[in-house]
Amino acid sequence: MNIVFDFGAVLFRWQPTVLVQHLFGHLTPTAEATQQLTQALFHHEDWQDFDAGRRELHEVIERTSSRLSLPVDDLHALMGPIGERLAPIPESLALFEALRLRRDTRGDLRLYFLSNMPIPYARSLERRHSFIADFDGGVFSGDVGLIKPQPEIYQLLADRHALEPARTVFIDDMAVNVDAARRLGWQAIHCTDPTRLAAQLSPWLPA
Repeated sequence: MNIVFDFGAVLFRWQPTVLVQHLFGHLTPTAEATQQLTQALFHHEDWQDFDAGRRELHEVIERTSSRLSLPVDDLHALMGPIGERLAPIPESLALFEALRLRRDTRGDLRLYFLSNMPIPYARSLERRHSFIADFDGGVFSGDVGLIKPQPEIYQLLADRHALEPARTVFIDDMAVNVDAARRLGWQAIHCTDPTRLAAQLSPWLPA
């Protein structure tokens, strides 16, 4: 069985609304305002281009500053250190380590990742977290010019590692990405609570 992890909000803690509230609290007096600014920052095509490696961080900051009338320095403070801020979710890391041990002892699993991750953040994670090297393979969006839910990025991972769709379980926190995997014939788990992920995955593991 092939297990494919997303990173943000599945294996690593990703809380953009918390970051926005911390740095732009004066502009976000309500939860609705915080959500709206978070959407404008991290779900705009400029950020998607950054995810896909088509824009560099300084370009995204300059364009976002112009578009939203936000200070460049504040946007640097928000976006620049994100790679260093991403920390493993303890429950998810424990699950990964258990799966890695099972793979190494029983050989009935393979572990991969498929993450929308800009290039500088991906390199930061690789540098700071040695367990990433324990995956059997993976794809960061910034390295390949594609992002989820584009079917091509799923197919790229599958082609690189000869993944059989019916024997592949994909885990992601975004329903649209889960749906894209299912359309390709993959099994998939919509992870909204990492503390429940081990129980969600259990039925898919070989007996």
